[in-house]
Amino acid sequence: MPKYPQAGYLLLFALLCCKKPYNPPAITNNANYLVVEGVINTGNDSTIIKLSRTVQISSVVTANPELNASVSVVSSTSAVYPLTERGKGYYAAPALNLSAANTYSLKIVTSGGKVYQSDFLAVKNSPPIDSVNYIVKGSNVQINVNTHDPANKTIYYRWDYVETYIIHSYYDSDLKLQTVPFDTVVVRTPPDQVFVCWPSDTSSTILLGSTSKLKQDVISQSKIASIPLNSDKFAFRYSINVKQYALTPDAYSYWQLLKTNTEQLGSIFDAQPSQLPGNIHCITTPSEPVIGYLSAGAISQLRFYINNSDLPTVVTVVPLSTDGCLVQTFLFRDSIGFGEYVNDIPIWIYSGRQYPIKTLGPSGGPITGYDATDPFCVDCRLRGTNKQPAFWTN
Repeated sequence: MPKYPQAGYLLLFALLCCKKPYNPPAITNNANYLVVEGVINTGNDSTIIKLSRTVQISSVVTANPELNASVSVVSSTSAVYPLTERGKGYYAAPALNLSAANTYSLKIVTSGGKVYQSDFLAVKNSPPIDSVNYIVKGSNVQINVNTHDPANKTIYYRWDYVETYIIHSYYDSDLKLQTVPFDTVVVRTPPDQVFVCWPSDTSSTILLGSTSKLKQDVISQSKIASIPLNSDKFAFRYSINVKQYALTPDAYSYWQLLKTNTEQLGSIFDAQPSQLPGNIHCITTPSEPVIGYLSAGAISQLRFYINNSDLPTVVTVVPLSTDGCLVQTFLFRDSIGFGEYVNDIPIWIYSGRQYPIKTLGPSGGPITGYDATDPFCVDCRLRGTNKQPAFWTN
């Protein structure tokens, strides 16, 4: 036994008490920098710009859109093309069809009077996408893109995409809650069906390609997505719309650095984060950083479909297992014993906590209650829209 055991305890106590929390500047800094996302589309599609502000890592707020700003595209010939606010920080203009002979800048005036403007950008149009296809690799479906520039001038490429697919609810209910003029359950009309929906997902990674080390400007079988074969995206019919952007060398370097900073950090062997050299500036306060890098040019895009029957193994997927979509019975007059009764319907059905899927009661007689289940098992609108998209083909 140690001669002075208390000394060890005192040393351990001192070590524990000397620990101090460290909050690096990146966490404590209350920066509110402008973030600009989008492309000045000089072709026959809309220009959409998203404006937001940075938030602290510790903040519970994850989205901080810049509202009520004045946004416009300015030509080197002094022509001005205003964008209209669409809400949630988005600003848009219909097809501008701008001349490639000019250069273009984005100008932003915030509601607080601050002025931001990008460099004047030369137009760099994307060549057409040759094809989008898929291959099955193990337990995944890999989506690939193919493109080329016969003039050998594009060299640097970026892609993003939107996926849209069909899902079915676990249960098909012809009943719905109606709250006006009073709470009741009515028969659902066809426009209100909630069994078939079309969810959409956007790409979440930065997708880049370069032919700078090749003799020909040809991109072949560049992977843009990998999806599990048993994903419910393939349960019926799947669509992916791929957009392709032509980049300048500086723009490519920016996106490559952004990819490194956001997707390839975490181990001691990864590259260290570094500052992003954007091309948007605060005119009012030149020392204020602005996050984002704009490009100008026409965007090419191509939509591709995959049917469940196209896959080598037919995939049958339901959103939830039977255990996750249990059906319960709720009655207008439910016995709780000792001659006492409770009305389940206002508590469970009229509150929206459970969705009715079947009426209960004698044939031709009054309704005594409903079989019901969780909303997620009935209402596919919780994942997507029940209106077929205009672009959708069967």
